[in-house]
Amino acid sequence: MPLHIIILNIILPPFAVYLKHGTGKELLISIILTIIGWIPGMIYAFWVNGK
Repeated sequence: MPLHIIILNIILPPFAVYLKHGTGKELLISIILTIIGWIPGMIYAFWVNGK
């Protein structure tokens, strides 16, 4: 995983997911989890972008 994606996963999880997967269910889930809490959104971003 490139360094810029790791940094974006930490700072802006939905944007990192958008850059790798575009719009779709992954982005929607990431936005919802980030609204619920920053840490769940970050964990999900690492999980999705690590595939």
